[in-house]
Amino acid sequence: MTQTDIRKVAVAIADRGYDILIGGGLIAGAGREIAARLPGIRAAIVTDENVAGRHLAALKEGLEAAGIAGQVLTVMPGEATKRFEVLEKVVDGILEARLERGDAVIALGGGVVGDLAGFASGIVRRGMHLVQVPTSLLAQVDSSVGGKTGINTPRGKNLVGVFKQPALVLADIDALDTLPPREFAAGYAEIVKYGLIDKPDFFAWLEDNRAAVFSGGSARSEAIAVSCRAKAEIVARDEMENGDRALLNLGHTFGHALEAATRFDGTRLVHGEGVAIGLALAHRFSARLGLAPQQDAERVEAHLAAAGLPCRLSDVPGGLPSAEVLMDYIAQDKKVSRGTLTFILTRGIGRAFIARDVAPVDVLGFLRENLEP
Repeated sequence: MTQTDIRKVAVAIADRGYDILIGGGLIAGAGREIAARLPGIRAAIVTDENVAGRHLAALKEGLEAAGIAGQVLTVMPGEATKRFEVLEKVVDGILEARLERGDAVIALGGGVVGDLAGFASGIVRRGMHLVQVPTSLLAQVDSSVGGKTGINTPRGKNLVGVFKQPALVLADIDALDTLPPREFAAGYAEIVKYGLIDKPDFFAWLEDNRAAVFSGGSARSEAIAVSCRAKAEIVARDEMENGDRALLNLGHTFGHALEAATRFDGTRLVHGEGVAIGLALAHRFSARLGLAPQQDAERVEAHLAAAGLPCRLSDVPGGLPSAEVLMDYIAQDKKVSRGTLTFILTRGIGRAFIARDVAPVDVLGFLRENLEP
C-alpha cells in the first residue's frame, strides 16, 4: 500500500529528537523510513500473534526491500504478557540473533508490545535503537510516544521499566481499520485526555467530531496528530517526569488501580477503559473537593459514555474489591512520592494540575461513595 497524507510531528529532546509519522501505508513503507535514519542495521521485530497475522508480512517485505534483515519474536497478546518471564524470552531472542548495540528492536503492535519491546531495547547491550510501529489507537496517541517502557508486577502496573526514547514512530492509520470497536474506543479515551489536560478547544472539537473520528478519514488523522503534538510538547520539556509530564497521568492513578484490582484481565477491563473511568473519577473527585464545576464532570462523563466507554466503578464487570484494597493499589502507584498521594486533578475542562499530598481520607471516602450501587 502506498503512503498517503503523511503528517510529521517532531519530538524535540536534546540530541535524541525523533519524528512521528502519521498516515496510511507506513507499515509497508517502514523499511524505507528506517533505512533512511538507521542505515545498515539489522533488527528484531517484536509482535504478538494477533498483529502478526494482519501486518507482519507487509512489514517484513518492506524491510527486506530496504536491505534490513529482521528476526521475528512473537509473544501472546494481552496485558498479562507484560511480565518478567516474557521480557526474559524477548531479551534472549535478541541475544540469540546476535544483534548488536547499533541494531534495532522494532515494536509492531499495541501498547503491550511497545512497552515490552521498548524495555528490552533499553536494557539489551545497555541500549539498542528502538522503532515503534504502533497498530492500536491507544499506542499511536500515547504509549509509543515519549519513551516510557515497562512491565507489570502483581503489585501494580508499569512498576518496572526504563525511559527509552525511540528513533522513529510510524503510526499507520490503515492499521486502525482492523481494530475491534472496543479497542478503538479504549484508545479514544487517551485522545480525550489531551483535551482535558490543557486543550479545552480540542475537547469541544471532539464533542462535535467524535463520530467522524470513529468513522475514519481526515478527522481521525487530525485527532491523532493533535494528540501526538500535545504529548510531544510535554515530553520535550519534561522527559523524566519531574514536573509537567505528570499531567499526562490524568485519570491514570485511578485507572491503574482498577487494572491491578482486576489482575490485568483484559476481558474485564482494558487499559483505555480504566483510563476512561479514571478521567471521570478525577473530574468527579475534583468537583467533590470544590475545585471544579460539577457540570464539567457531567460533561466529561457524557462524552465518554457517548463513545461507548465505561465511566463508573460499577461499569467494571465482575465487581471490584473494597475501597481499602483499591487504596492499597493507589499507594503502589508511581505517582506516589515519599508516601504521599499525588493526583492529577482539575479546575475544569482543560485545566488539569498536579495536586500533591492529597489527603488519603478524602480519596478513601470518595471511593466508598462510588463503590455503592
